[in-house]
Amino acid sequence: MPSTWKTRTQTTIDFPKKKLAQCRAVNKASQGSPPTNQKQPLSPRKRLGVENLCNVPQPLECSPTKRKKENQPVALSTPRGRKLEFGESPLKPAARHRSLSTHKSPERTGCPLKKGDETPCSKNQLPAPLSPIARHLKQQGACYLQTKQVLNTAIPERLLAREHETEVISQFITNHVSEEKPGSLYVSGAPGTGKTVCVEQIIEDLKEKLGDTVVISINCMSLRSSQAIFCSIADKLIGKGKLKCARKDFPKKLQMKLTSKGPVVLLVLDEMDQLDSKAQDVLYTLFEWPCLSNSRLVLIGIANALDLTDRILPRLQARPKCKPQLLNFPPYTREQIVAIVQDRLSQVSGENVLDPAAIQFCARKVSSVSGDARKALDVCRRAVEIVESKVRNQTAAEPTIKSESPATPIQSPGLKKVGLPHISQVISEVYGDRMTSSSGSDECFPLQQKLLVCSLLLLTRESKVKEVTLGKLNDTYSRICRQHQMTGVEQSECLSLCSHLESRGILSLKRSKEARLSKVALKIEERDVEHALHDKVLMGSILQRGLP
Repeated sequence: MPSTWKTRTQTTIDFPKKKLAQCRAVNKASQGSPPTNQKQPLSPRKRLGVENLCNVPQPLECSPTKRKKENQPVALSTPRGRKLEFGESPLKPAARHRSLSTHKSPERTGCPLKKGDETPCSKNQLPAPLSPIARHLKQQGACYLQTKQVLNTAIPERLLAREHETEVISQFITNHVSEEKPGSLYVSGAPGTGKTVCVEQIIEDLKEKLGDTVVISINCMSLRSSQAIFCSIADKLIGKGKLKCARKDFPKKLQMKLTSKGPVVLLVLDEMDQLDSKAQDVLYTLFEWPCLSNSRLVLIGIANALDLTDRILPRLQARPKCKPQLLNFPPYTREQIVAIVQDRLSQVSGENVLDPAAIQFCARKVSSVSGDARKALDVCRRAVEIVESKVRNQTAAEPTIKSESPATPIQSPGLKKVGLPHISQVISEVYGDRMTSSSGSDECFPLQQKLLVCSLLLLTRESKVKEVTLGKLNDTYSRICRQHQMTGVEQSECLSLCSHLESRGILSLKRSKEARLSKVALKIEERDVEHALHDKVLMGSILQRGLP
């Protein structure tokens, strides 16, 4: 036998008897130099893959069983005497995983490891208890969060201060649906007075009484054009894409459908003033449908304009049968706004965050400007956010207060409430001081915004309408800028200027999918605008010269 083969077979590993017998038989058969064209058989050491000691379990100090001797050989054995394959480990996968994982940390003690553990076992340690101040601050954060949640402008569970309007709408729907009598109702009012919420809540309450009535509710702000209202009605009444005709024939097909036999159709059109067209043919068609013979349509239109049917649809006045029933939602008064805010705050468990004087101040300011309940809720919510942010910043900036002596207790700070300064700050940001800043400087009211207000004022004077489209306003604004040799802005930037003026409470903006079709209107009196702009030479000259 060659000397090299002897050294290879001399190993400290004790193989199984069957395996050793096989190895000896192979060695006897291969005495002498092996032929060159024949591969040498692998040694048992290589066949078993022990060159890299991958099959030799390394006993560690943290192993549950103690090693008897330091260099004691380990027998390679498998369960039930099964032979090892090439490169196979005699340990089970789970045991090998535990062995390898324990080999990573030889400094561990004899604590047995659990499956997947990478750190030594230790006793379950509970988190350190919060200090009184930290616990109090956590309660404050929960109180602020609950207050902000109840002050959102979503649909409330109950509608306050609208008992008369609720009764009128409920009686109108009940009478016309139960008697199967067609008719129309026009609901008007400023934004935030509860028009849409009241109608939706009444329809939901009368769901059982309506029975088989087909209820169709459409927000006209989502339509691309005024003519698209007929396609939307057809999709909800007949089925999407089932009315096979040209778009111009949709009104006639729908008229035939609404005058045929069938259940009563209750059509609710929110933001109805968005259906304004050149000849007002869309609005005339909708209000004339309930007047047709054998009609089964009950129409409820909702819009902000109080005089829409008188100013835009004068032809309805000549036909009393087609004239709709009118219902106006007045702006909320100071007492009503206070009741709405307090009703929301009553849903918060714990101490009240808003000071009663702050609520009264907010209600008085909002009721004097718009009477918008949503605006009042938004002002209160933003004031809570300001206080919450200040408390959080103070807590992060101040170091942890520690008592010098154990006997001296640490007093936790009280709940910081929303006061008059916070409400005043939010109102000044939302409404501003109208056309002038509180500091009296012109930096808060840029020149381009002043030019845009002048253009809107001139347009409302010439056209004698309260609302104009953004495209028409941008054209007038561009002509005024060219006339005075000034640089104007593009239409996209003009929309951004209108948004800033809307946040200051100077104008209202009704957005549309197409920017040029957005409606813009002044929210303050013209004399206030003239008084604020006439003291400037340029603005005064623009108003005196009129439209170019």
